[in-house]
Amino acid sequence: MGLENFLLQLPMGNEWLILIIIAVVFIFGAKKIPELAKTFGKAKGEFEKGKIEGEKELKDFKDKEAKSD
Repeated sequence: MGLENFLLQLPMGNEWLILIIIAVVFIFGAKKIPELAKTFGKAKGEFEKGKIEGEKELKDFKDKEAKSD
């Protein structure tokens, strides 16, 4: 029962987002946040490029396999 009561008292929805933002500001400081956001944006872009490239290679491999059958 103790764990369930604890879990029910945790914040939900937007409250989590606000707590995370406050924690990030305390940990990194307000001056570092734009730099972190830029870094995360670049990382996301690179991830998307890799994902597209991987899907293209998989498609090419499947096409090559289909032609050899």
